[in-house]
Amino acid sequence: MQTRRERVRAEREKLIVSAARELAEAEGWEAVTTRRLAERVEYSQPVLYSHFKGKGAIMTAVAVEGFASMAEELRAARTEAVDAAGALEAVARAYTAFAGWRPALYDAMFHHQVDLPFGDPEAPPALWAAFNELAAAVRPYAESEDELGALAETFWAALHGLTTLMRQGRLPNDGHERRLALLLSRFTGV
Repeated sequence: MQTRRERVRAEREKLIVSAARELAEAEGWEAVTTRRLAERVEYSQPVLYSHFKGKGAIMTAVAVEGFASMAEELRAARTEAVDAAGALEAVARAYTAFAGWRPALYDAMFHHQVDLPFGDPEAPPALWAAFNELAAAVRPYAESEDELGALAETFWAALHGLTTLMRQGRLPNDGHERRLALLLSRFTGV
């Protein structure tokens, strides 16, 4: 059982993380400062520092929250599909949509320096949950369990690359559907 103090602390941390995420989505990560967060959540800066060591730690907490959200969306997309090819396509679309709908959150997860051990058994469960959804989508196309991890990483890297290049204006948006179809055809053979 959590004590009242632990619950209050957890609620305060959630409030700080939510405020950082909202501010970043509205104005970008440059606008997220401990001073502005303290004002927004109506706590002093020392209170913020009693929960997080600084902006980097807050951004890391936002990223972990983002991976949990991404895992839920990928799981929903994958499990609603009727077959393996449909699941792979649904996951790919959910991934690219996630990045488009939540650009600041996606940036915290992948483009800013955060203190997360990617690909490490010690990584937070939310990171593994998101990766495991990608792995579940590509599993039917893996020749063996040994190949599955590398195949999931390759699929993830391709989705991330397409998303990032398009978001940064290096690839035109109007070619997204064609590029996604090409990527999916390499996995499904269709």
